[in-house]
Amino acid sequence: MPVRVHLDRVLEARGMTLSELSSRVGITLANLSILKTGKARAVRFSTLDALCRALACQPGDLLAWEDGPPDTD
Repeated sequence: MPVRVHLDRVLEARGMTLSELSSRVGITLANLSILKTGKARAVRFSTLDALCRALACQPGDLLAWEDGPPDTD
């Protein structure tokens, strides 16, 4: 998929762990891990809002579109 998730970069820049983010936003560690590894098929706006609030970032800091063929599953 040409949409990439950069949650790991933002977490590192904030000095935050995935577990800490999970506690702050109320999203399970498993679901955050799926998002972080790029295996998520969709993201709710409410989830994106919660992540941006907890990480003090913009959606564009977490997601990026890259030109190229879509990933196939």
